[in-house]
Amino acid sequence: MVTSAPRKSSAKPSVRAAVKAAVAPAKKSVTPKSAMPIKSAAAAGKSTTSRSATKPGAQKIPKARAAEKIKKAKLVRDSFTMPETEYAALGEVKKACLKAGFEVKKSELLRIGVALVRKLSLSTLKKEAGALAPLKPGRPRKEKAAEK
Repeated sequence: MVTSAPRKSSAKPSVRAAVKAAVAPAKKSVTPKSAMPIKSAAAAGKSTTSRSATKPGAQKIPKARAAEKIKKAKLVRDSFTMPETEYAALGEVKKACLKAGFEVKKSELLRIGVALVRKLSLSTLKKEAGALAPLKPGRPRKEKAAEK
């Protein structure tokens, strides 16, 4: 004779429902505002100014002034080729700046150079550009390591 396992009764309360009821937070009673006692700010010993007015960064900027803000310039990354002697000159200028008591980056030196070139007249710029040694266009070839 085959005996079957006893069936679970569907009349038993669900375990999940019991757990949910135990875990659910108790509801707070809400008192209507009309029934709450009224306290004045002065009676409570608080200042009458709002908190947002006392915080230094809490003031909102009007839309007209927000449009006046200067947008940050978009940065562009580029690469270029220059003779070793001119590249070494950048290092020498950096060292001279350190001795003078301030630090400058190579990119800052190049930006300074561009700012100075802008101030040149076209005739002076043409003369200086003509004095530069011509370079081959494109990337220089990588030198091969010592052969095996």
